[in-house]
Amino acid sequence: MSTVRRVPGVSRASNADDESAAAPRLEVYNPYPAYKDSGVEWLGQIPAHWDVKRLKSFASVQLSNVDKKSKDGQDTIRLCNYVDVYYNERIDADLDFMTATATLDQVRRFSLRTGDVLITKDSETWTDIAVPAVVTENLSGVLCGYHLAHIRPTPECNGEFLSRALAATGPRDQYHVAANGITRFGLTGNAIRDSTLPFPPLPEQRAIADYLDRETARIDALAAKKERLIELLREKRAALISHAVTRGLDPNAPLKDSGVEWLAQIPAHWAVKRVTWLFSIGSGTTPASGDSNYYGDGVPWVTSAELRESIVLQTDKTVTSAAIEDFPSLKIHPKNSVAVAMYGATIGRLGILGIPATVNQACCVFSNPKKVESQFWFYWLQFRRPYLISLGYGGGQPNLSQELLRSIRLPLPPLLEQRAIADYLDRETARIDALIEKVHEAIDRLKELRAALISAAVTGKIDVRKPAA
Repeated sequence: MSTVRRVPGVSRASNADDESAAAPRLEVYNPYPAYKDSGVEWLGQIPAHWDVKRLKSFASVQLSNVDKKSKDGQDTIRLCNYVDVYYNERIDADLDFMTATATLDQVRRFSLRTGDVLITKDSETWTDIAVPAVVTENLSGVLCGYHLAHIRPTPECNGEFLSRALAATGPRDQYHVAANGITRFGLTGNAIRDSTLPFPPLPEQRAIADYLDRETARIDALAAKKERLIELLREKRAALISHAVTRGLDPNAPLKDSGVEWLAQIPAHWAVKRVTWLFSIGSGTTPASGDSNYYGDGVPWVTSAELRESIVLQTDKTVTSAAIEDFPSLKIHPKNSVAVAMYGATIGRLGILGIPATVNQACCVFSNPKKVESQFWFYWLQFRRPYLISLGYGGGQPNLSQELLRSIRLPLPPLLEQRAIADYLDRETARIDALIEKVHEAIDRLKELRAALISAAVTGKIDVRKPAA
């Protein structure tokens, strides 16, 4: 007698969720009544009536050569690009395809039809290789773009099943192994064509695809609710900081006009100070990377990538006394200085130096505080960060210049009150951050469950044709 087989991860997810939503109630299925050895080590046993086939036996594979450039004399088309496939499991007319041009031969070869499967064929990381998406409708004038492989199944193969199979742990791993490269990884057409996949009869392919559509939709809906919960917790965190650093902790404190238009009223006993009166403000530099005299045992050197809304206690690199001597701007900033990233992908990120350190030129450092708590300033910067970044836009990448940061006017309570506000925010934001982390963990478990579910279905570990009694 066969026993009920639960998909790995279902029972764990159902008991470990936060209180905001119940775990998805996934149907439980039996294994197939009989299995056989697949002859493929990573696949193991498969249902006795299934086959194992090379992809080329039931689908054609072409690597696209249609790029984003528009050329005179070619037909205007719309292009399904790498990101369209990477971020969507389904390709349909609702996507915003870019406009390009193509030759008549490219139009003939790479136009998209219902059931086609597209996969990413190269990437900077091997884990982004062979990410699949299925075309769910005929898309007139839409072509498969560069960096993608265009797979067209024969009538014996269901495109939605094939897309799920290519996404599954096990089948997909063989593409990761086959990808060539060092700084960029890529698949050849033959590596894709020669890959091996479990191959059930066509009716079962459809049943598996339908089952996975239904159950992954349940998981995705719950994950979306949890993502929304994280948004709400972040909004609560921001509101908490905003109120504390502009109104304080006493709801009954008398108020006065701040003299700052956007700030309006502040507690009557607070002052408003220019930040240049409160801190020494400076930055740093990057010594020549190829000079071994400048890097080694010495003083920690902080880059903007190491500013992560927390205390900086260690750095990837240290700079020598020779570097500090040769570069006057490479100053050693004391412990408890506050650093903010001024530009680039990390713009606006914050950190408090837990050690004396130097910084690179992308960091602005506020040190040697005078009648101001660094932690209070740290929270105030978190509160004003979106506005400061908005001011930094214009003419290129956003830039929080030192001039902009020096112009800040700060509402300032007495020092003891600053410490009380900072302690309160340390405590309350830690609670919210712990809740956010818990929800993130729940989302990770849902992702694990989703992946396990897909793998179990497409490799025949569960028989989805009929739920278990």
